[in-house]
Amino acid sequence: MSIRERVISVFAGIKPDVVPFILDLSHWYYHHYNLSWDLTMPYNKPDYGLLEIHKKFRAGFYIPILTVGWKIEYKSDINCSVFKQYVDGVPTIVWKYETPMGTIQRRRRWEQKSYSWPIYEWGVKNKNDLKILQYCLEGRIFHPDFESYNMWNEAVGENGVVYMPFGYSAMGQLLNAWMGVENTIYATFDMEKEVMEFITSINENNLKLVDLLCESPAEIILMGDNFSSDIQSPEFFNKWSKQFYVEAIRRFHNAGKKVAVHIDGRLKNAISMIAKTGADCGDAITPAPMGDLSPSECRKEAGENFILSGGVAPDLWLPTVQVKNFEQAVIDWLLTAKENFRIFAAAGDQVPPGAEERRISLMRELVEIYGKY
Repeated sequence: MSIRERVISVFAGIKPDVVPFILDLSHWYYHHYNLSWDLTMPYNKPDYGLLEIHKKFRAGFYIPILTVGWKIEYKSDINCSVFKQYVDGVPTIVWKYETPMGTIQRRRRWEQKSYSWPIYEWGVKNKNDLKILQYCLEGRIFHPDFESYNMWNEAVGENGVVYMPFGYSAMGQLLNAWMGVENTIYATFDMEKEVMEFITSINENNLKLVDLLCESPAEIILMGDNFSSDIQSPEFFNKWSKQFYVEAIRRFHNAGKKVAVHIDGRLKNAISMIAKTGADCGDAITPAPMGDLSPSECRKEAGENFILSGGVAPDLWLPTVQVKNFEQAVIDWLLTAKENFRIFAAAGDQVPPGAEERRISLMRELVEIYGKY
C-alpha cells in the first residue's frame, strides 16, 4: 500500500498493512536550510523542495503551509493589511484592521532561535476592540481556491494526503490570534455578554466556510484551536465552542468528509472531549515525557474509533536527548497499534527546528519493524 492508501484506509475503518507514517517537516525544513518562513505571503503553490524532503525520508506529507483552498473577502469599509516592519532591527509582522469603528492591530516578532513568529502585541484589549474584531470577522465572505488545493494534492500524489486547513473557531481567534490565553479567560468573566455575542456571531460566519469546504475536493478537513485541556477544559469547551464543532463536523460528515482536530497540549480530558464532538482524528497528539498521558492512556481515553495521530514529543527529536529515549517513545506508540489500528505514527505537532536528521529516518525504520500488521 502507498502512504496515501494507508491513511485513507484508517479513516475508513480498514486496517492497513503498516501504521501510516506521516510528518509535518515544514518547520524543520525551513530552519535546516535557512529558508524564509514568511507569514505574509500565501503558499498557494506547492513547495516542491518541502515535498522532496518528505519523499527523501519516505515520510508521508499531510499538512500544507498556512491556508490553501479558500480565500477571504472583507466588507468594503474594512481595510485589512498585513505588512512587515523592523523594530530595533528585528523583523516584525503587523496585521491591521481599519474600520469606521476604529483600528486594531496585532504584531509578531521574529525569533531566530525557535525560527518562529510569536505574538508580542495582542490586538484586542477592551470591549471596543472586541466589537471592532467582531465587525471585521462576522462579515467575511469566503471564496473557493480549490485550484491551489488540487495543485498541492497532485504534487503530493501517493506520498500522503493533503488535509484542508480550516482555521480557528471564534474562541480560537481570541485565544491564539487576538487576545491571548490570559486576557481571553479574564474577558469571559469581565465581559461575558460581549464575548458570547462575539462567539455566536463569528461561528455563524464560520459555518459559511464549513459549507464552502463541504463542496471542496478535500477528503480530510483539519480543524482545531490548539486544544489543551488546561486552557479549554471540557467545561469551558462545552460553554464556548462545543456547539460549533458538533455542527461543523456534522456538516462535514454529511458531505462525506473526515475531520481531524489539532490537539497539541495537555491531553487528559481533551482527547475524549474532542472525540465526543464526532471528530474522526486527533492530530499532533503529544504523549509523555512532554505530555500528560502515556500512549496506552491516550488510547484508553480515545475509545475504540477515534484515530490518534502523533506520538513523539518535540524534545525527543533533539540531539540533547539520548537516541534510546527517542526509540523507546516511538516503539511505545507503535505498540498501541496491536490493540487498535486507528493510529498514525507522527510527530507531536511538528518535527522541531534543530531535530537530528538521523532520527527522522530512524522513526521510519522503527515503523517498518514495529508497525506491521
